[in-house]
Amino acid sequence: MNKLPKKPRNENMYKAILTLKTVDECMKFFDDLCTVSELLAMEQRFQVAVCLNNGMIYNDILAETGASSATISRVNRSLQYGNDGYAIVFERMKEQEQA
Repeated sequence: MNKLPKKPRNENMYKAILTLKTVDECMKFFDDLCTVSELLAMEQRFQVAVCLNNGMIYNDILAETGASSATISRVNRSLQYGNDGYAIVFERMKEQEQA
């Protein structure tokens, strides 16, 4: 699904994210990195992904998140045909809950 970017990706940013140790540190970093609207959009997409992963239907997700049907559909395509990034995160979050 994801097309390869035309420009090489900057791995340094991703390495920087991996150095963060707490939710608070992560929130501070992303507050500095992103605009409020960018953060809200990413948080909403993640919330939609959680809802889809939990088997919710589009109308219920729309009511809970306020996301448009286009956003819900885009996130669903990523879940179904993406690079399994959501799957990795969901599995690790599940492992943390069980620990």
